Amino acid sequence: MRRKIATTALALALSASGPALTPTAASAAPAGPATAPSRALAAPAFNASGIYTIFQSRGGNPQVNVTQDGSGRLFGSAVSGSTVGTIETGLVDGFTISFNIGWSNGARGRYVGSLGADRRLSGTTFDLNHPSSQATWSTTRTF
Repeated sequence: MRRKIATTALALALSASGPALTPTAASAAPAGPATAPSRALAAPAFNASGIYTIFQSRGGNPQVNVTQDGSGRLFGSAVSGSTVGTIETGLVDGFTISFNIGWSNGARGRYVGSLGADRRLSGTTFDLNHPSSQATWSTTRTF
């Protein structure tokens, strides 16, 4: 009998204060992400870190100094003659690589490529400020 009375008292106490103990809709965690999930990235299939030259079909072959973190993000710098640049964004996603270099002369190069069977990188590049200015690029270094 005591157990039934104690259980009933506890149930009454919880039901009386229940709404005060539950979070409001404003403070509750969202049920899911606010935006649609983006495509999952592939694990980086290679490490693009190092110092190497990017050979461009239109000349102006920059030397890059790249660091890659564990998730494939790229960071670093570049130099082409007296023009210096910084990798603004970059990513290795599986066997593909993409990065933007912001140059001290105002140009912004977009590089997109992939790792070939020969373990070298190659792709296309263009100036984000002048998209019609395009070239192909490659490395002689293997990855």
